Amino acid sequence: MVRIGIVGALGYTGHELLRVLVEHPQAEVTVLADLPRFAGTSISDVFPSLRGRTNLVVREFVIEEVAGQVDVAFLGLPHKEAMTVAPALLERGKKVVDLSADYRLKDKAIYEAWYNETHTSPHLLEKAVYGLPEIYRDEIRNASLVANP
Repeated sequence: MVRIGIVGALGYTGHELLRVLVEHPQAEVTVLADLPRFAGTSISDVFPSLRGRTNLVVREFVIEEVAGQVDVAFLGLPHKEAMTVAPALLERGKKVVDLSADYRLKDKAIYEAWYNETHTSPHLLEKAVYGLPEIYRDEIRNASLVANP
């Protein structure tokens, strides 16, 4: 069983991911993290479609807590936010799947031109694998950072 955390659990991608993972036979969602103001909120109160499927409660994102309870962290964060979280999780030996665009482009200059933001962890761009299994299946299998399309 793979222990999963979703950081940015209350956004669209976090919700859709949780909806799929609560039914996955090899995944156990152990952490839902979001902004501090949502800490203590039952996920089924926010998304009634999850009532009876999970009793998870959203917590504030604290790197040490999340890293201690997951094998893989999915980042459902806005662009430019994921690059502030991914390095800390990777340093703690966690696998990361980024659902934003922060690691999809290998070239820092192209990222910065498209998103009009400075990339704060460009050293990870070369390590990230584009998460398209039809093309990069073997690379994804061994990756610690997957940039989900």
